[in-house]
Parts: sequence; structure tokens; C-alpha cells
Amino acid sequence: MEQGDVVDDFELTDQSGAAVRLTDLLADGPLVFFFYPKAMTTGCTKESCYFRDLRSEFAGLGATVVGVSADPVDRQKEFDEKNSLGFPLLSDPDREIARRFGTKRVGPLPTKRSTFVIDTDRSVLAVIRSEIDMTAHADAALTALRARAQGTGED
Repeated sequence: MEQGDVVDDFELTDQSGAAVRLTDLLADGPLVFFFYPKAMTTGCTKESCYFRDLRSEFAGLGATVVGVSADPVDRQKEFDEKNSLGFPLLSDPDREIARRFGTKRVGPLPTKRSTFVIDTDRSVLAVIRSEIDMTAHADAALTALRARAQGTGED
């Protein structure tokens, strides 16, 4: 998945066990959809908590933040509760959605760290890839959302 591509609708289960569709997530505004390798690990915790800490900035731009990994629902729930994340964490255990986005890999960390900013028409506005900088994803997503807001006259 690259900038300009259109994401096909899909459904995954969140940390509370509820089914969540992409189109429903996009109903109220753009989506910051970040893939992380494994819940409860140091890097993924740092990255997820940084997204959490910038919650008001994302909300101010009308965006929803959503994390996704191959972790099972119960581990996603534990990760959310332990870190008070407060945003949907989707379980992609067969890594089908990771495959569609090009983030699936082989090894002990089944998903590449990648973030996709998706507009309400399901088009990809930005793609952020960095395995080592845990703040780059949120910062770059905010930059893309600010550019979108300026381009549409929103603020």
C-alpha cells in the first residue's frame, strides 16, 4: 500500500471483542492506522504511548488513531489496559490485513512497523515506515493531517 492507493474495506476485532469495519472508522474523519510488531514489547509500548499522548492533537484534526498487530484480542486488551491507550487496537492474527498493506513479514516479530494515514474516501494520504524511531510515526501522521486540513480549508 502506497500513497494514493485506495484501501478496500475490511473487518477486524478490537480489544473488547467487537467487530470493527474500516468504513465505520472513517465515518467521522481520517484514520491514522499504525501497525506494530508485538504488544507489550518496549518499542511498541513507547510508540503506542506516544500516539496516546498526542490524542488531543489528532482529535483536533478530526482523526482517529487505531493500532493493529497480530496479537490476539486478549493480549490487545491487556496492552490497552496496562498503558491506558484509549484507542482501538485491532487483532489481525492471520496477518491478512498486514499482507494487504505490505507489512507482513516472517520471524518472531510478524509485522513491520508502519503507519498509514487514510482519508475518508479510503485513499492513503501518507505512509510512514521506520523500525527504530518510535515517535516518527505519530509526528509524520500529524504533519500529513495538518497538510490535509490546510488543503481543505479546515483547521
